[in-house]
Order: sequence, then C-alpha cells, then structure tokens
Amino acid sequence: MKTTPKRLISLNPKSSGRNSSGKITVRHQGGREKRFLRHIDWKRSSDVSARVDSIQYDPNRTADIALLVYANGNKDYILAPHSLKVGDTVVSSTTAEIKIGNCLPLRNIPVGIEIHNLEITPGKGAQMVRSAGNSALIQSKEGNIVTVKLPSGEIRLFKADCRATIGNLSNPHHKEEQIGKAGTARHMGRRPTVRGVAQDPRSHPHGGGEGRSGVGMKSPKSPWGKRTMGKRTRNRKSYSNKLIIKRRTSKNK
Repeated sequence: MKTTPKRLISLNPKSSGRNSSGKITVRHQGGREKRFLRHIDWKRSSDVSARVDSIQYDPNRTADIALLVYANGNKDYILAPHSLKVGDTVVSSTTAEIKIGNCLPLRNIPVGIEIHNLEITPGKGAQMVRSAGNSALIQSKEGNIVTVKLPSGEIRLFKADCRATIGNLSNPHHKEEQIGKAGTARHMGRRPTVRGVAQDPRSHPHGGGEGRSGVGMKSPKSPWGKRTMGKRTRNRKSYSNKLIIKRRTSKNK
C-alpha cells in the first residue's frame, strides 16, 4: 500500500445492506472490516509496455492483482494471470506477442488459446471471465465474428474487435478455500442466516407447523412469497439471445 499511488485506491464504503434512509434492503450484511478499493484498468488502452512491479492480494475480489509500471512512469492495476511473475513485461497492443498477460483483439488471438478479461462491447473494457482460476477458450473465427466457450460451458459469439487478455486467472484454488469459523464470516461482512423453516409463519412462508414440518409447499419461496425454484427469470428480450449458440451447462446433468 505504501508504494501504491493514491489515485489507484479509495475507501470502499460500507452500506451494511441499508439504503439512504437507513432501512435494510439486503439481508445478512454488516460488520465487515475496513477495506480499500483497488482501481483496476479494465480497458488496457495503452500501447506502452509495462513491467510487473508486484503481485498483491485484493480483499474485494477472488483473483490476485498485479501492479504494472509502464515505460512512461504510469502505474496501473490489472488482474494477475496464473504464472505471471514479478519482473515480467506485458503489453496491450494489436500486434502484441501471444504471451501470458498481453492484451489483444480477438481477431489476432489464435484458436485454442485460453483468455480472460473479455470485452462484450469493443472499447468498453473487460466485463466477462474475471473471477479466480477462470478462462475462456477461442473455438473458431468467421469473418468479423469469433466463437468463444465461456467457463460456464456457454458458447457465445463476440465481435472480433473485442479485446481479451492471454492466459487463465490466478488463485485457481480459491473454490477449495474454507472459511473455517463463523467469526471469519463476520469479519467479511456476512451476518447470520436463519432458515425459513425455523421461523414463524408471519416472518417466512416456510415457517409454522408442529415439529419439523419442512417447507410444506410444491416450490420453496422467498421471505416475500416469490417462487425461488422452477421459475425462469431470464429476460426473453435480452440483447444477447441472438449471440448465444449454446446455453451454459446444467449442474443437474
């Protein structure tokens, strides 16, 4: 933190799940530690080469982050790819080498290469494949369209001008980590959750009954009486419907 420019960090404010009038709008939040938000360069618009100054832990995200020092003296954070080391050189350019940490348009990345930090709209900045250990795979190219297989198993079309970073993301064992005790969850800002069946019927639709009576209905419901399983929630008019070739793999199969 001492060597990080002040413009790259800011205090991450607490909301504790409350809105501007102090009412709880998101349950089970509150009490987390003070955190600083590290500002990530999602666009990678500079064509100047940069040296990796350090690999750092970020409490606000699952993957590690890398502090880059550019040849012109500027500094920026990026998500650190797996196997990126201090002292390595990376660059964002249309003619960059196919090397871990380099950022290129999809049209210039060969088929079969693992990528992350994938743009949806050219020039808007990375929006997909940003969590620990994840990577997407370029499957084919046809004209100005590139077919990419996402970590969820979804196969989707992207414009060839969308940019992506080479390699898979760091911290692949994140999903194997165990919190260990309730106190750690409290420091992370997670307050206790009470099961619906343990509440009274005025507080939750699952509540009430003599003894352990279970949910007592065909489909579980939220505390506000909305069905939580079996109802499709995807917007039928979503802009991306025409871009998705194959929906994500179901976990039930």
